Amino acid sequence: MTDIDIDVPCRDTVLAAFKHVPAAMQHKGRTKKHASGVYFHKVPVDPFTGLCTVEYKQAEEIGFFKLDILNVHVYQGVKDEAHLIQLMNQTPTWELLEHKEFCDGLFQLHGHHSVCAIMKPKTVEQLAAVLAMIRPAKRYLIGKSWDTVFSEVWNPVATGEYSWKKSHAFSYAFAVMVQINLICEGLV
Repeated sequence: MTDIDIDVPCRDTVLAAFKHVPAAMQHKGRTKKHASGVYFHKVPVDPFTGLCTVEYKQAEEIGFFKLDILNVHVYQGVKDEAHLIQLMNQTPTWELLEHKEFCDGLFQLHGHHSVCAIMKPKTVEQLAAVLAMIRPAKRYLIGKSWDTVFSEVWNPVATGEYSWKKSHAFSYAFAVMVQINLICEGLV
């Protein structure tokens, strides 16, 4: 199953620039607009709803290619590509994650200060693991040593509980680092 997410500062601006068709999904027996999925190629369109006539799971099976265009407000303060690279390469002030008010203002980490306070991430790898641990399938790792965490956190889950893949966790860990560095940049 293909799952490609594209994070953008403003989804509406991006979608306004390209002809696209929103994906459809089934929810409680009804067809509704997929929260983020769109098609940029020719697909059958319902003339009344403007949605693809094929539910996104079946659409993939017949060869349609859905992209999820996601609003990630973190990027709104990024000036250009060079600025983004600088923010990604800059070591954040990791200790800020131990402060509830700060942590609760961060992308993906709001409401999870307790995990950051217990685990005290100090690298992008550790932050990615924390992001994975706040998902149900990996919660059991909270409070374990980093050696134990890294030996288990990226293992596939057989239980069906929600978990994150390593690539997803790392991409969002970098987004959190960018946000931390943007906040600190704004304080200077």
